[in-house]
Amino acid sequence: MGRHSIRPDALSGLGTLADPVRRRLYDYVASQDEPVRREDAAAAAGISRTLAAYHLDRLAEAGLLATSYARPAGQSGPGAGRPAKQYERVQDELTVSLPPRNYPLLARLLADAVAADPSGAVRQALAAAAEAEGRAAAEQGSDLLSALTEGGYEPAVTDSGDIELRNCPFHQLSQRHTELVCGLNHALLRGVLAGRGEEPARAELAPRTGRCCVVIHPARQPV
Repeated sequence: MGRHSIRPDALSGLGTLADPVRRRLYDYVASQDEPVRREDAAAAAGISRTLAAYHLDRLAEAGLLATSYARPAGQSGPGAGRPAKQYERVQDELTVSLPPRNYPLLARLLADAVAADPSGAVRQALAAAAEAEGRAAAEQGSDLLSALTEGGYEPAVTDSGDIELRNCPFHQLSQRHTELVCGLNHALLRGVLAGRGEEPARAELAPRTGRCCVVIHPARQPV
């Protein structure tokens, strides 16, 4: 077999995050639902606006952030000033493997096979396997938010106490097989809760744009 090369942009992008200041800036931008202005990113990272602008632009050049321009809310028309540059996380996934592997292709093929099974037996087996994996993950002893973070879900607790999952670890597949992947996520997270001795029904399917399709509700208080 011939030799394979790694995309240089992938290595460059990951290398950019090695700088601790850039990592803090990236994590802050990634945690926000709306594009972030330089001033806000600088304040969050505890650095000057000029330094934040430099590092944010390096992250954008590496393909980790997308840029746009907009005026502050409520300011428009003559005299409103120039639109400010703002940043948001890109949705493209960046991975590197040595030597190169094609696990996404395998995942797509397996998902296609599950979706094509007319009996539904393979889908049921997948849900059972996902729930078992969730139970096993819960046995590692992490608290719930840490376990969800380690699983790639990027949890965020709302004012109502719900846990919203800002990222789907299977985003690429969810675009092709939404129902299948949502069911997998639901089973996996029910397993995590069950493995922790908590009520699995707290995990509810609640699809929403820009979020994982599952929301975890607060534990019910004893009467």
